Amino acid sequence: MCFTCKKRRFLRLTLAFLHKVLPMPDEKPETGCCPRFNPAPWQDATHKWENKLFVKDTLRCFFHIPLGMDAKMRKLMPLIEKAGAKNPESIMLMDDTSLFSSDIYIAVDKNVPGAQMATLSGNFLSRVYEGQYNEAGKWAADMASYAKGKGLAPKKLYFSYTTCPACAKAYGKNYVVIFAEI
Repeated sequence: MCFTCKKRRFLRLTLAFLHKVLPMPDEKPETGCCPRFNPAPWQDATHKWENKLFVKDTLRCFFHIPLGMDAKMRKLMPLIEKAGAKNPESIMLMDDTSLFSSDIYIAVDKNVPGAQMATLSGNFLSRVYEGQYNEAGKWAADMASYAKGKGLAPKKLYFSYTTCPACAKAYGKNYVVIFAEI
C-alpha cells in the first residue's frame, strides 16, 4: 500500500472514531451518526474569535499521519463531558505543525480540569471544500490564494473535518472547512 493510500485509510479510521466520541447536536441525524453538514454559514465567511476556548493536545505523526489519535480522544472527551464543557458548534481543528507533530483543538464552553487549554483570537476566513482528503494540498493553496485575493495574508491554516467517511458516503458529499488565520 502506498504512502498516500495509508494516509487516506488512517484519516478515514480516525474520523470515524472521532465522530463516535465528539458531541453531536440534540436532533438525531438521518444516518444515526453525523448530522448533515450545512456549508452555507462557513463558505467564504469571516469569523472574529476573541479568546475562543479550546482543549489542545499534541499528536505524534509520521509524515503527517497522526499516531495514537484514538487514545488522545479517549483521554480528552471524558474530561470535556465531565466538565460539562461541550460546545454546540462541535468545532475540532487540526494543525499540522510538522511532518512528525500535529495539534488538535476541540472547542469547549469552559475550562476543562486536567486538560491543556488554549485560546484562539483574531480574524479567520473559512472556506468549504468538497472532495477526497488527498486534495488537501490543493485546497490549502486555494485558500491562500483566496485570502491574498482579498488583500490578506494567511498566517496559519486549520482543517476541520465535518463528517466521518461513512456519513460522507451516505450524504454523497465529503466537506472539509479550512480556517485561515488572517
